[in-house]
Parts: sequence; structure tokens; C-alpha cells
Amino acid sequence: MADFLGLIWAGVISGCLYALGAIGLVLIYKSSNVVNFAHGNLAGLAAFLVYGFTAGTFAQFSWGVAVPLTLVIMVIVMTLSCALIGPLLFKSDLTSTIATLGIGLIAQGGTQLLFGANVVSLDLPLPAWRAHVGAIRVSSYDLAVLAVTAAIVGLLYLLIERTRIGIAFRAVSANPFASRVCGLNLQRIHLFSWVVAGLLGLVASLLIVPTTFLSSTSVASFMLQAFAAAVVGGFSSLPGAVVGGVLVGVLMNLLSFYVSAEFNNTYMLLLILLVLNLFPKGVLGARGGARA
Repeated sequence: MADFLGLIWAGVISGCLYALGAIGLVLIYKSSNVVNFAHGNLAGLAAFLVYGFTAGTFAQFSWGVAVPLTLVIMVIVMTLSCALIGPLLFKSDLTSTIATLGIGLIAQGGTQLLFGANVVSLDLPLPAWRAHVGAIRVSSYDLAVLAVTAAIVGLLYLLIERTRIGIAFRAVSANPFASRVCGLNLQRIHLFSWVVAGLLGLVASLLIVPTTFLSSTSVASFMLQAFAAAVVGGFSSLPGAVVGGVLVGVLMNLLSFYVSAEFNNTYMLLLILLVLNLFPKGVLGARGGARA
């Protein structure tokens, strides 16, 4: 029983990380009907930029300087990425989706060019605190992941529900043609979703790295789980991305422990296939349309 509770807790923490990645994917899909396969590589580039600004590759800034500086750079990178995809959005969703693969390869190549292909370590500036709550071991990292995830979900809710850009985003998600006829600037909404997704990717990558290692492909590999979370929750549902992330995190942890950790990718693929057959739009996907 103690193992089971510990696995559930660890799965929830991992699920929060998957959820952060999935939210970025869903934001772009809802606004432009494009699956951003560059998300993982762009997030990995962001993590490496923080590493470069704190470990001496570029400078030895504190995290308080390195993270805001990286945020500014990622806004520029995501703006350029959106500008590259923009002309294709009104021609073909499939072409735009394939183009994101090219952007991902460019981001990965740029990362390797700047930082090499070596594995590096990037630790969060958190206190080394651990405690036991019953059978569950809680660390400062766990609490940081929960707090950051809750804060981001709350801020994103307020942004989408209470601001003009958020209302415009919801309108475009529901009916892009009618929104355009009504005078909404679709390019602005696309840029909004790309920039917010890039910032979420930065946060997710910084939280991911302490659980694994940092290389030019590690974050992108981790983001495959976020893709599965988006599929499970529904690409048309932001709350579904959170629910899907937690479900994927818990289920993958249980299967890895009780069956075998060698077949994690197989479990993920089977889960995706099962959900697509039972819930084609995800467990919380809208029934009235793919982008409602």
C-alpha cells in the first residue's frame, strides 16, 4: 500500500509536468488547428539558454536574471516561429503542422551548435528539504511543481476568461471564420498562443530537467508524454490537458512499477490508441467540434 500511494504521488507530480507541456500544445491547436511538433525542441532550447546564462557558457548570472532574460529571448523565438508558420496557416493545416517539424529541427540544430551534444546538469535553486506525510515522501521539488502548476493554470484561466485577448482567443477557437468576419485579427491570436506556449515550455523544461538530464533531445523526448496527455485530455480542451497530464503520469508510473519500465513507450502508444478509439476527441474533448 505504501508503494502504491508513493507511486500515485510521484505520478501526480510527473503529470503536472506533462500538463504544462500539453497546455502549450493545446493552446496552439485551438487557435490555429496546428499540432506544434517543435514544442519539445523549443522548450529544450529555452532550458539550455538558462543553463548558458547561469553556468558560464554565455555568462554567470543569477537565476533571477537568467530566467527573465531567457523569457525575452523565447518571446522573440516564438514570434519568429509564428511568423514562419503564419503564411501557411490559411493554406493548409497539414502543411503548417509539417512545417513545425522543420522549426523543431532548426531549434535542435541551433541548440547543438551553441551548446554541443553533451549531457549537462541544471539544478533548480531549491532547498534540500524532504518530509514524510504518512507513506508519501514529499520534497521541496514536489511542492514547487504543484505550486507552479497551480499558479500557471490559475493565471491562464484569468487570462483567457477575463481579458480581451482571452475572449478573442476563445472566439477564434470556437469559429475562426466567423471571428475573422467580425474583424478579429487572427494573426494576433496565433501570436498570442505561440508566445504563451513558448513561455509554458520554458517553465516546463526547467521543472523537467531535475528529474532527468539536459541534452539537445532530452526535453523533446519528455514532451512526447505531454503529447500523449494532450491526446488523452483532448486537443480541444485546456482543462483536458491538465486532466490528461495527471492521468498519463499516474498510469505510466503504475505500469512501470508493476509491469516493466522497459515498455514505457509501448504503454504510451497503446494508451493513445485506446483513447482515440473510445474518445476520439479526448476524455474532456468538446462534442460539438474539434475546436470548440
